[in-house]
Amino acid sequence: MNETLREVLSAEIAALKDPRIGFVTVTGVEVSPDLRHAKVYVSVMGPAKERERTLAGLRAAHGHLQDRIAADVRIKHTPQLTFHYDESIDRGLRIESLLKRYEAEVRGPDEVGSGAADEKAAGDPADTTGEPSPDERDEADAASGGAG
Repeated sequence: MNETLREVLSAEIAALKDPRIGFVTVTGVEVSPDLRHAKVYVSVMGPAKERERTLAGLRAAHGHLQDRIAADVRIKHTPQLTFHYDESIDRGLRIESLLKRYEAEVRGPDEVGSGAADEKAAGDPADTTGEPSPDERDEADAASGGAG
């Protein structure tokens, strides 16, 4: 039921002509066990002011959206919709930002995004002998079918 309502609401919200409603993604719906209430979680692109305007527009349109659910989904009771901002995307972006900042502090700003991690994973960049590492020798021996 949650997924069905999410699909119906996504399509209907995209068709709304309310200028307050910006770019919205319905990220999830939680319907109560008695199907009388549904929490609709949305993500809104833009600053906090845009988010509040969009949520106000969605709250104003809840009657129309409930009517569309009643028409499209065969259930005894149409759930009362409440709209909530889904903060998980903001949290994810914040975590990503913190990880990038940490990486820059640990590796140095010149190395971030330069592929230095790939070089370290491929082998010791300080090894300038040109000789294969013991692991590389073992892999070569296994590929050739014997110990050299």
